Amino acid sequence: MKREITRADIMPIADYGKIRAERRREMSAYKRARRMEVGPVATFYFESYETMLHQVHEMLFIEKGGEAQIPDELSAYNPLIPNGRELVATVMFEIDDPARRARMLARLGGVEETAFIEIDGVRVQGVPEADADRTNEEGKASSVQFIHFPFTDAQAAAFRKEGARVVLGFTHPSYGHMSVMPDTTRQALAGDFA
Repeated sequence: MKREITRADIMPIADYGKIRAERRREMSAYKRARRMEVGPVATFYFESYETMLHQVHEMLFIEKGGEAQIPDELSAYNPLIPNGRELVATVMFEIDDPARRARMLARLGGVEETAFIEIDGVRVQGVPEADADRTNEEGKASSVQFIHFPFTDAQAAAFRKEGARVVLGFTHPSYGHMSVMPDTTRQALAGDFA
């Protein structure tokens, strides 16, 4: 399984444009099993080499920055590809109403520090992506968070085990929600471990 996107993996954007509609349909189906809602407004989108390669192509297609844009996209998205002993999620707090969103995010400072995955009672604590602080000085959380879940070999083996009970959630005082992971999602994510 590939763990890094290189320049050689990027197809010419004119070629990508020809297959974009089909590729987006394929990725939508692929991502469905890698998506999980936790509580009323948080959705975890578990990333992979495939999701990040798709994202890089989408950014290049939309922004049309050409060859000069590629290094920035690779440095932005490569850190979100699981390294073989972790799961990586983009977490979005999706609230349509701007006033409600602002109120909610103002109460969620540090939420990125409280994400966890629990496998049969054993907790894996989430680690926020270190590229930027996603809670500002006033304690307002960003609506998009990037969280790594580093697993030990034993935790990865337990996660892959058929019938494992996996819980995904937060321990934040203003967002203490959790959800049991469907087995279809657990199976899709189990492939992220080397």
